[in-house]
Amino acid sequence: MTDVEPLYLNVVSEADPVASRVAREWGTLPATGDHVDGVPIRRLGERTLVLRRPGPHLHEEGLDGRLPATLRAQNPTLVFPSVHRSAQNVVCLTVHPLGNLGSRADLGGRPRTVCPTDPRSMAAVLRRLAEGGGLVGLSATFEATHHGPELGIPGFFVEIGYGTQEAPPEAAVRVLAKVLREIVPDPQDRIAFGVGGGHYAPHFTDLALRRRWAFGHIVSRHSLEELDAATARSAYERTHGVEGILYARAQDADHAALAGLGPRLRDSDAPGRELEPEEDPPTRAARPSGT
Repeated sequence: MTDVEPLYLNVVSEADPVASRVAREWGTLPATGDHVDGVPIRRLGERTLVLRRPGPHLHEEGLDGRLPATLRAQNPTLVFPSVHRSAQNVVCLTVHPLGNLGSRADLGGRPRTVCPTDPRSMAAVLRRLAEGGGLVGLSATFEATHHGPELGIPGFFVEIGYGTQEAPPEAAVRVLAKVLREIVPDPQDRIAFGVGGGHYAPHFTDLALRRRWAFGHIVSRHSLEELDAATARSAYERTHGVEGILYARAQDADHAALAGLGPRLRDSDAPGRELEPEEDPPTRAARPSGT
């Protein structure tokens, strides 16, 4: 662990219906004096910044390389508030790392290329979303690694899925805006590479909410079908601080690409968390079970 407090840069796509509304909740923020492509970086909190971008999040390839050198030197984590879309019109709040585990890159990034992760920060955001989302009737869940953009520094998406509604619910937007103002990772979280389960990772979501587990990359059972050893190794190594692998089910450990990758961990290897009263209901709520 380092004593340096983490720095977060919220990247707001003007084209994204969730990101633009979240930014509206924040209002006009003071400029820091730094710019990216002529646009000022603004301050949301002591260790939280905001950068507005005109295009879609999915195509921000190499955005870290355009940041000011003084900002890059602090190794910020890029956070992308975004809309969540799915064929099933899933309504939920989601958190997921960046990258493509297979041979396709239909939504940004490159095939078989994953990005650095910030596991404790993702877990912290998931827990706050579970707390706030439960109050507005939305469950919070991890998603498995599945799209770009490609970055050289840690990053993750935080999304609102609102199904067939015309716009994201204002209550959910307010929850997300509040959560992203200040992210406080728990230094006691143990860090694992998650393998198996559905796309919405219900097993790993429950572990992060009920125990002191944080996850970097998560490989869904579907992604295992074409996972190769080199991509598995990269995803494991880019799970910053990783201690080993947690499997959603025993048979997932038999995949050839995972051979010799890291020690096998047990769910019970991390202690339980003391949940706030309002945080508990979302863990029991119906959670998406995509594939």
